[in-house]
Amino acid sequence: MKLRVIVFAATLALIASCGNNDTKKEENSKKQVEQTEAINLDPMQDKGVGPITSVKLDAIDETMVADGKALFKTKCSACHKVSKRFVGPAMAGITERRTPEWIMNMILNPEVMVTQNAAAKKLLAEYLSPMANQSLTEEEARLILEYFRTLNAK
Repeated sequence: MKLRVIVFAATLALIASCGNNDTKKEENSKKQVEQTEAINLDPMQDKGVGPITSVKLDAIDETMVADGKALFKTKCSACHKVSKRFVGPAMAGITERRTPEWIMNMILNPEVMVTQNAAAKKLLAEYLSPMANQSLTEEEARLILEYFRTLNAK
């Protein structure tokens, strides 16, 4: 009797594990489709992954620009230069290549961005160095974004 119970339990476990593989395959397939769609997505439609879902941009605020430039200099300039590639990409023209939401999410949420956002994954593959999380606030990220708005592509 015990042997029958053991065989029955083993059979159920085997059947259950087969179903999980199908579920995992479906989940992996969905992720691959989402990533492919994201790669084909217009970068100016990609808002990234993180707390920022919408950014309202008004006329450039010079006070914010000055504060953002100072923050950039202290927090970002070890890896980013304005007009040349360094450890990370050049920042000149970034607002012409990425949405404000994507930029702020990359600043605030780089670990998640490089694992879940196709464009961030591509940058990591190109630069081979993950962006450091500087533990900035949303307000500080917004100041840096304001500074970036003044950096035209050269």
